[in-house]
Amino acid sequence: MKKIVLSLAVAIVATCATAQTVATGYTFTDTKTVPATSVKNQASSGTCWSFSGLAFLESEILTAGGPGVDLSAMFVVRHAYHDRAVKYVRMHGTSSLSAGAAAEDVFICWREHGIVPTEVYDGLSYGQDIHRHAELDAVIRGYCDAVIRNPNRKLSTAWLEGLDAILDAYLGALPETFTWQGREYTPRSFADSLSVDIDDYVSLTSFTHHPFDEWFVVEVPDNTVWGESFNVPLAEMMSVMEATVNAGYPVLWASDVSEQGFAWRKGLAVVPEADLARMDDSELARWVALSQAEQDAALYRLDAPGVEKTITQELRQEAFDNWETTDDHGMEIIGTATDQEEGKYFKVKNSWGADQHIYDGYFYASRPFVAYKTISVMVNRNTLPRDLRRRMEQ
Repeated sequence: MKKIVLSLAVAIVATCATAQTVATGYTFTDTKTVPATSVKNQASSGTCWSFSGLAFLESEILTAGGPGVDLSAMFVVRHAYHDRAVKYVRMHGTSSLSAGAAAEDVFICWREHGIVPTEVYDGLSYGQDIHRHAELDAVIRGYCDAVIRNPNRKLSTAWLEGLDAILDAYLGALPETFTWQGREYTPRSFADSLSVDIDDYVSLTSFTHHPFDEWFVVEVPDNTVWGESFNVPLAEMMSVMEATVNAGYPVLWASDVSEQGFAWRKGLAVVPEADLARMDDSELARWVALSQAEQDAALYRLDAPGVEKTITQELRQEAFDNWETTDDHGMEIIGTATDQEEGKYFKVKNSWGADQHIYDGYFYASRPFVAYKTISVMVNRNTLPRDLRRRMEQ
């Protein structure tokens, strides 16, 4: 790997203005990719969990030899918003009622309600051509808070109908039947026609505040359905992710994206570190004399591959415990890659539109970034090593 030379550090003022441009000194070579559908755009909505969960299932369908189909993220959102609002009222307003959710919401919707194609239900019934949910989110919270204040001292029989009326007004009434490619379906029969078994998917995580080889509810606010993940050591989680992609299957990835090294406009996510061991005495002296802001500016120019942090189980846990790693974003990992310095990456499909990245809606996340910032991953249990499956079933 190239070291971070001090000429970068001393040119901080001149380079800060260009740190967010699309220019990049990274050259990526894909080493493995799995089938994927087109990149979608969640736009101004906090629904990455739905877009990423369905992107994952769309790839699973393709991998199993099924049809290429764009599944309706808003069909899932419509059901999940209803369920989350009901829980919020039942919990007297103490549970989360944000736009965010967990990947498990997608799988719950599939099991309980089925799914439909996007062309059948696009969720755009409020005068917009892209998803803009700020008003909807505020209306739902305001309505539910009024119900919780309960001026009649007893919930009315109308409040659920009122909630559904709001959701229908913004997202559209849910279809009971529809025709797709010449055949009539219900959401249930359409889901059953696709080449996936929704019970084949399991969530893995890696934290030390719970024992390894046990299931637990990852404590993040958006996990309102209290979905469980199986806890494994960091090295094993990373090995599973690599093996899953190499076997031709996608990975559903929940991660923190608040790090400075999450440079999506440059198409990469890294956790750079100064290579002090390779600096001579004069370089080291100049580096130490820089302020933290100046050091960061040099590190995060990201104009060429460099040394990255060594991620340990302890470092990962510390970041989670201190809220430095939070459940920010859901994405789909669809491949592996290397840079020109032999650094290893995962190729990630995002949901911010194909025109928002220099790689047409994809970016590359380094192994250290993924090891450091992953909250949990969802994989097909059939790709797991036999020993891990046995441990999960005990």
